[in-house]
Amino acid sequence: MKKSRPILWLLIIAAVASAGYYGWQKFGAGAGKTQTAQKGPPRPPAVPVSVAPVEKIDFPVYLTGLGTVQGFNTVQVRSRVDGQIDKLTFREGQIVQQGELLVSIDPRPYQAALDQAKAKKAQDEASLANANLELQRATKLGEFATAQRVDTQRSTVAQLTAQIAADEAAIANAQTQLDYTQVKAPITGVAGLRQVDVGNIVNASTQTGIVTISQVEPISVIFTAPEDQLPYISEGQKSGALKVIAFTTDGKKTLAEGKLAVINNQVDTSSGTIRLKAVFENKDHALWPGQSVSTRLLVRTLKDATVVPDDAVQHSTNGLYAYTVSQDNKAEVHKVKVSYAIDGRSVIEEGLSPGQQVITGGQFKVQPGSLVSTAVASSNPAQNKVRQE
Repeated sequence: MKKSRPILWLLIIAAVASAGYYGWQKFGAGAGKTQTAQKGPPRPPAVPVSVAPVEKIDFPVYLTGLGTVQGFNTVQVRSRVDGQIDKLTFREGQIVQQGELLVSIDPRPYQAALDQAKAKKAQDEASLANANLELQRATKLGEFATAQRVDTQRSTVAQLTAQIAADEAAIANAQTQLDYTQVKAPITGVAGLRQVDVGNIVNASTQTGIVTISQVEPISVIFTAPEDQLPYISEGQKSGALKVIAFTTDGKKTLAEGKLAVINNQVDTSSGTIRLKAVFENKDHALWPGQSVSTRLLVRTLKDATVVPDDAVQHSTNGLYAYTVSQDNKAEVHKVKVSYAIDGRSVIEEGLSPGQQVITGGQFKVQPGSLVSTAVASSNPAQNKVRQE
């Protein structure tokens, strides 16, 4: 009997513990769950995004393309007479002025030809003077001179007069040939690499030139534009020459600003493009013949256009869209239609209105109706880039 009492006490303690645990589960834990259920699920945190205003501004429309710089005038200097080069008076890469001496060719054969022509004229002038005297004598004889003699003498005078005219032409030609031994710059420009050295024989009939000169002030750029833009280009030219900007091929550095000078007289049917020529003053020689450049042709300016940063425009299978931020800081999605996208800004034809705030960063975490926290970004992409750096 005494041995069964400890066992009895153990059973009583176990029963009390079980009852206590059951009561806690039913009343204590249940109450906690009820309070949690009353609070509801935790509210998701606001998505951090960058925003920029939808602006209404005048938007310049540029046509971009690739072009090649060409000298405004390019001349391959050749010799016009045969002879040996005595002197080169220019340096490669030098800017030479029009009329400046470039090359001296041995002048002695041409000087001799000139002297010979002058001597021939002097000889014929002496013969003419004698013929005139004979004519005067025959005329003074009157009836004692036959008509045949007088006529013959007059013919001799006329022949010698014509011979002197031919001598003068020969002298002029010889002088010209002598002048050609002094090769001068036909235009002002930059001299390239010389093709011959002192002591070489040059010939007027050869195709190889002495040096090439390219005019770089002003200078021209040849580039292309799509043929469907030709009506806009032609219309823009009616109000004046269109502005053209030349950039480096990566588009990062502006080289020069010029004006559209020429629209080619036909469209290239194989590529569907039209060739254009722009002229630049190029005082700083930023453009160089043969250089490849990126071009922008200002075709027109859209007045009061609705503009947003390019980063605001998103792509989907259903087209283009953009997120805006409502007054209660919730994201709203809008389908948009873009007409132009230039320099990091897009022109919106439909879908947005000036004054709205568009999300330009953090869209990958945003859903329609998402709560957002905003950091205002500039509508100028260049400023945003500086701010991020």
